[in-house]
Amino acid sequence: MMPKEKPKYNVLQNVWWMTGLAWKIRKRVLFFCVLSATLVVLLNLTQLYIAPQVLARVERQAPLGELLGTIGAFTAALFLVQGLDRYISEITMFARVDVRSGIIGKISEKCCATSYPNTLEEPFIKLREKAHNACNGNNQATEHIWQTLTMLLANIGGLVVYLGILSRINGLLLLVIVVTCVAGFLASRYANSWRYAHKEEEEKYFQKVNYLQIKSESVALAKDIRVFGLQSWLRELLTQAHDLYLDFILRRERVEVLADLTAVALTMARNGIAYVVLINKTLHEGLPVSEFLLYFTAVTTFTDWVMGILRQMSALHQESLDISLVREFLDYSEPFRFDGGAAVPKAAGYELRLEGVSYRYPGAQEDTLHDLDLTVHPGEKLAIVGLNGAGKTTLVKLLCGLLDPTAGKVLLNGQDIRTFDRRRYYELFSAVFQEFSILDVTVAEEIAQTTEGVDYDRIADCLEKAGLTAAIQKLPKGLQTHIGREVYLDGALFSGGETQRLMLARALYKDGPILLLDEPTAALDPIAENDIYMKYSEMTKGKTSVFISHRLASTRFCDRIILIDGGQIREEGTHDSLLALGGEYAKLFKVQSRYYQEGKEF
Repeated sequence: MMPKEKPKYNVLQNVWWMTGLAWKIRKRVLFFCVLSATLVVLLNLTQLYIAPQVLARVERQAPLGELLGTIGAFTAALFLVQGLDRYISEITMFARVDVRSGIIGKISEKCCATSYPNTLEEPFIKLREKAHNACNGNNQATEHIWQTLTMLLANIGGLVVYLGILSRINGLLLLVIVVTCVAGFLASRYANSWRYAHKEEEEKYFQKVNYLQIKSESVALAKDIRVFGLQSWLRELLTQAHDLYLDFILRRERVEVLADLTAVALTMARNGIAYVVLINKTLHEGLPVSEFLLYFTAVTTFTDWVMGILRQMSALHQESLDISLVREFLDYSEPFRFDGGAAVPKAAGYELRLEGVSYRYPGAQEDTLHDLDLTVHPGEKLAIVGLNGAGKTTLVKLLCGLLDPTAGKVLLNGQDIRTFDRRRYYELFSAVFQEFSILDVTVAEEIAQTTEGVDYDRIADCLEKAGLTAAIQKLPKGLQTHIGREVYLDGALFSGGETQRLMLARALYKDGPILLLDEPTAALDPIAENDIYMKYSEMTKGKTSVFISHRLASTRFCDRIILIDGGQIREEGTHDSLLALGGEYAKLFKVQSRYYQEGKEF
């Protein structure tokens, strides 16, 4: 087994980081930790002394009033301390959740704002999953650490107080208590360490079971499951995954049972020795029964304090490892410039130029694009065509700054885009990608990408250009209809073609000076596609546009066409000039056009 990489941050650094977050988000979390720890010690002391004090008064035959007064005073103290402890425990939970929510917000912000290449890297993806796991419940590290710190403070405080109480009896007994506690802790730590060391294995089994359950119940897959008869296959996969997970659970239980048996044996030995020492003091040194009870209870509780410190330190160490992963994710290096980058210059038009650009995806053996030169002129309508995997989408991602070339430069009006504030650079682009995000919000909010200051006249214009006006008018609430049914059960479900039109309307609403369209009509029928082409000049008026399509008939609306093959530009020209050239473009167009010739026999 490969040794695990040392965490970037140690326990003290992570505790300090969490303390700083709590101070900014909810200061009372820190106050509640100290107060709760104090109450735990006070409650324990009250419970320790109540029986010995009552018994002591019985031994000296104190008046009934004094006896009842003692019982009443301790009872009132128990009610007060325990009630206050319960109250603090209840109200502190909300403050702790607020701190954890703040961390979740930081993780979400990192996910949304990080440089796009990071989202393609395996280390980033793994750290993201682990960071989310550290925040996905009340018992996870980013919230439970406050409980751990509270109990650690309580155990340290209790240990100090009980050392003072037990210092009056046999020092050897204290040594026995400490030794047995440490031995019991080591057995417990072995079980905990085994569980933590196999945490990823358990998550793998659990995620597989959970994945299969979700897919089995998925509305999106309901048609496939029924049409292809996938029920038996899914049931078989789920049974296999469940059996593997159950086998892991049984292995974990064996380790934990062994640790528990060891702890029981040590407890019996420790209590037996304590009985012998205290009984000897009672018989030979005249130790009162009330003090016998006090010291024996103190021995047992002292053991709990020692074990508690060891357990909480171990728990704090494990939680620190998870928090360290969260911090490593939040500190993940950014290849792009953001706030520190230069401002994007204002201009009447923008020229994009690629000089000697090559790009290779992480882990790939060959370049997707190699030594490519291209200039996109201001106001030009450029079409990019080529077979699947030729690098068309990669080229668009390089143009809009989602990727940086592994060699060469991308220039905006002659300036390397790597010098710009990348977020400001993104503002130049309106885009429809092959993969896009749909949120369960209203149609208007989906198009405007905001809930404030929505321009409904502009939305109506964009819907008209995208050819979606009639479909929206048929919806029960028009633009206020929700999309999807993950959140709102009455939401509308759009077809693939309608969704593409919606994404086109969204891109038009943004109204960036450069329009990028990556297969924007792939899900449309020929008539609907032709309708989009008829409006293409109007949609791109005054803009620079880059259009990717597999359907070569659509490219005739563009000023220039480039054909990508083998990661390089193989052909370049207008639709007519490329047909006249008789090269690869002409061959592809001829093949495609055959399927649109009515009555043609194949």
